[in-house]
Amino acid sequence: MIESKVKQLQGKLIVSCQALPHEPLHSSFIMGRMALAAKEGGALGIRANTKEDIQEIQTQVDLPVIGIVKRDYEDSTVYITPTMKEIDELMEVKPEIIALDATGALRPGGVTLDDFFHQIKDKYPDQLWMADCSTVEEALHADELGFDFIGTTMVGYTPQSQGDRIEENDFEIMRKIIANVKHRVIAEGNINTPQKAKRVIELGAFSVVVGSIITRPQLITKAFAQALEEENA
Repeated sequence: MIESKVKQLQGKLIVSCQALPHEPLHSSFIMGRMALAAKEGGALGIRANTKEDIQEIQTQVDLPVIGIVKRDYEDSTVYITPTMKEIDELMEVKPEIIALDATGALRPGGVTLDDFFHQIKDKYPDQLWMADCSTVEEALHADELGFDFIGTTMVGYTPQSQGDRIEENDFEIMRKIIANVKHRVIAEGNINTPQKAKRVIELGAFSVVVGSIITRPQLITKAFAQALEEENA
């Protein structure tokens, strides 16, 4: 049942509906309506943060959800679904896919990605998992571990990928990943035009996640405002 629902994502758009506590739209109610607006616009999936937001989104749309929990820990740089606590929270609302940091950085308590992945697979063997990666090497490792989906989510956001951009050289990083992994690749990160979204699907991505350029009006507004400031400078 879950796999058939996820299959509808092939070649389609997933919209990331997230607003962190410091952002103006931070509200489960608002994220639910954001997801509904995304569905009306043609999105076939949603990526969302926290069980509360996901629960509200599930009341508004019957679309597959990629669930995460962003949480900071003092002893780790990993913040996307970093521990079993976040996994257990997400399993209360059962998103079709759970995504987690797969960059290789040690998790809270010094836990390695390999150990953590084996723990969550043992506890929730039927759950689908997505690896948020920042390099080709990380993607290959996540593929070998057995993640169901390989994502380019963290490209440019880690020390080892600093300065990299997913769209450089016609999405070279993503093309290398697609050519060398067995599992489905979800393109994500700085895909901020319809043309880029179309291109990653042409290159073989299973699906594409688009976020801020759709769901963060403060950033969209800033781009317009800065363009006018430059014009008037």
